Amino acid sequence: MLPQAAIGYNREDMTILMTVFYVLVIAGLLLVAGILPRRSAMSAFEMARRSKGGDKEALAAARRERLLQDVFSLQRVVSSLFLVVFVLLSIGLFGWLFGLLIAVIGALEYGVLARFGMVRTYAQRTYEKYEDKLLDFIERYATVFRLLRSVTPVGAAPARHLESREELEHLVMEAGKLLSDDEKKLIASGLKFEARLVKEVMTPRGVIDSISKKELLGPLVLSNLHQTGHSRFPVIDEDIDHVIGMLHIRNLLTLDVKRSVVAEKAMEARVFYIKEDQTLQHALAAFLRTHHHLFVVVNEFRETVGLLSLEDVIEALLGRKIVDEFDMHDDLRVVAKRNPRGNNQPLKREDI
Repeated sequence: MLPQAAIGYNREDMTILMTVFYVLVIAGLLLVAGILPRRSAMSAFEMARRSKGGDKEALAAARRERLLQDVFSLQRVVSSLFLVVFVLLSIGLFGWLFGLLIAVIGALEYGVLARFGMVRTYAQRTYEKYEDKLLDFIERYATVFRLLRSVTPVGAAPARHLESREELEHLVMEAGKLLSDDEKKLIASGLKFEARLVKEVMTPRGVIDSISKKELLGPLVLSNLHQTGHSRFPVIDEDIDHVIGMLHIRNLLTLDVKRSVVAEKAMEARVFYIKEDQTLQHALAAFLRTHHHLFVVVNEFRETVGLLSLEDVIEALLGRKIVDEFDMHDDLRVVAKRNPRGNNQPLKREDI
């Protein structure tokens, strides 16, 4: 029989050995639980496209995505084994009651501990260092891992779908150098085009250049019209709420300046109206259908609130101004707010 001292030493050595092993099991459990396998930021389409061209980064990403479910399965299995050993050692070291309590608390909280920054960083660094060898191992024993996957099912990654135009616009703006600034503006403008309204881009009433139907088209008037830079002018009867035609600059070039011709005689009698709350998509379709370049914009009371040109709509679609030598202002709505013509500003005015 062994002396009592020898038995005591053996038990003490065993306790020390179990304690060391216990610490290692806890460290291993936290290390495995702290791993977060990388997922590719590339879409499935882009990954496949680049893989066909032999792109090494895309090929590696495709391999990781293909074996990701097996990695998760292995992670669950190893974590479960560590948990079983952790429970047994807890009971062996601390007794049934206290050991079981520690095991339950540890099983519930080890995931929280694994998310600590230092633990997560070390676990991730270790995983990435040996990731290729791990993937090789999984491919070598594919049959075994298919069984593991059936035992520890892991849901497939959800398909990536765009849920809104705003999300698509955000992706476009985050495209970096893949798209130029002009291309980003073009795409963003195209996405917004369908929802934009006529009143957002029209030339406001306050800065409309019009001509009275009784105006004599002499050299001075023609010169003033030309200096505005416009090619078409609404012809009005008394005020801007009564547009009766459109005067085209090109038609004035053939006039005999020696004869007095009033605007009503030289104008085109056809006038096209569009409501201010119509969409730009509707307006563009109307421009194409009528082969006209200028619409009078009216409100619900048939009052003139602005003019809409084909150029306005094209600029909204492209997301950029079409600037020529006649353009003096970037935004006529800003000019209209400054009220350059002093509309409704008598000396004794009072705003209430």
